[in-house]
Amino acid sequence: MLGVLLKKQLSEVFRGYFYDAKKNKMRSKWAIAAWLVFFLVMMVGMLGGIFTGMAVSLCDTFVQMGLGWMYFLMMNHSAILLGAFGSVFNTYSGLYLAKDNDLLLSLPIPVKTIIASRLLNVYLMGTMYTIPAIIPALVVYWVTAGFTWTRFLCGILLLLIISVIVLILSTVLGYVVAKISLKLKNKSFITVAASLLFIAAYYFFYFKLNEILSHIIANADLYAEKIKGYAYVMYRFGRIGEGDLLAAVIYVVLMIAGLALIWHVLSRSFLRIATSRGISERTQYVEKTVKERSPFMALLAKEFTRFTSSANYMLNGGFGAFMIPIGGIALLLKGKPIFMAIDAIFVEMPGISIILACVMLCWMTSMNTTAASAVSLEGKNLWIPQSLPVEAKTVLAAKMSLQLILTVLPVLFAAICSCLVLKATLPMKLLLCVTVVLYSVLSALFAIMLGTKMAILNWTSEIVPIKQSGAVMILIFGSWAITIVFAGLYLWVGYRIGAAAYLSVCCVLFASVSLLLWRWLNTKGAAAFAAL
Repeated sequence: MLGVLLKKQLSEVFRGYFYDAKKNKMRSKWAIAAWLVFFLVMMVGMLGGIFTGMAVSLCDTFVQMGLGWMYFLMMNHSAILLGAFGSVFNTYSGLYLAKDNDLLLSLPIPVKTIIASRLLNVYLMGTMYTIPAIIPALVVYWVTAGFTWTRFLCGILLLLIISVIVLILSTVLGYVVAKISLKLKNKSFITVAASLLFIAAYYFFYFKLNEILSHIIANADLYAEKIKGYAYVMYRFGRIGEGDLLAAVIYVVLMIAGLALIWHVLSRSFLRIATSRGISERTQYVEKTVKERSPFMALLAKEFTRFTSSANYMLNGGFGAFMIPIGGIALLLKGKPIFMAIDAIFVEMPGISIILACVMLCWMTSMNTTAASAVSLEGKNLWIPQSLPVEAKTVLAAKMSLQLILTVLPVLFAAICSCLVLKATLPMKLLLCVTVVLYSVLSALFAIMLGTKMAILNWTSEIVPIKQSGAVMILIFGSWAITIVFAGLYLWVGYRIGAAAYLSVCCVLFASVSLLLWRWLNTKGAAAFAAL
């Protein structure tokens, strides 16, 4: 039974790869193969390539200094960071408050079997994101420092330890968020606030750790012994990768104890949380005047209500609305010396700093993906917007506008912060703002196109269309690819025509593609939505 439930969980996660919800049938073998290849390219090629490059740039220096454990300490935390982001928000709804809880609990299935299947799903999702980060670190170290069977065994144990750490972090946060959401009003905003607080604390610790490690690298002989004394636990964690079998065994024992504690808590609280409906409040009807709205504004208000009513939607689909302004403030406080250093290094490329600032701001917009999942979130209630006396293109425009509003205002704020510290003319700064706004429009239109053509309507957990759908994945990785090409073309040939001309060409390109996508939305897109 555990295998059947786990298969069900995984089939929900990867449903879009095998099943075409639009045509209501299985995909062809070639289509499935293409989707799987795409998934492997993204996970192994892109993520694996990024961490392989990071490992290659760090490993040799640390090994020569005799600080291989410090290299693994940095790579281990990078893997934990990636794994936690990959699964932490899946835990809240996927582990505790999934929509099929009532159905499963009504069947003759032991509650512990349901818990085990949910935990294994969270574990596998976290491990899927962890592997592209830690495997390259191990392989690069074996090539650089030499391969031994002890190091190989410790490397396997290190992968298991990191995956369990990610599972524990995700489960603990999901437990806390679920408990809070069931006891307090304004659940969605409280959930978002608690999750953002956790992320802020995690990032604070992570970046402080990097700062400490940077000082240690600069003064290795002086600080090596200190970290062994004051942060001995971290030192032993890094030693696992070097082949310290004793440290590996100690951490394995600690992880087993952590899993046992997690299992004990879940066994006692899962049924109560999964079946709870939270605080119910009596309301009294009060007659009031409602202001008349246009069909578009009414639909847009509906989309905002849907967005603010779901913590998963806000955290995963609108994460950029929280993070982009923070990034803008960081640029305002720390950006000036960075931009000056970039300009000094690339003297032969005037305006390189404003191009890179534009690239970074465009990349940050990929954190907003509401339009890619808005159609799928209608689920079995899709007939409601389809039956309303409004045109399909108006419905799609409202869904697209939600992402546009959540992106344009924050990214424009961040662009203004960048302009305050960039050394450039006023026309160049205005051109930067126009470029990031046009890119945000392009991203929102591209997202609604993907969300319409790749809609997933049969889901049991809203996390599937919000985070795990093919449309969201293509939007995120596609945005990364576009920004990489954006920067790469300038560094290759674009600098020859100057930053102003290059940004102007990009503005024209973004605007032209946006117009084509807008035309598609009003014609073929509207027809595709009506036919779902």
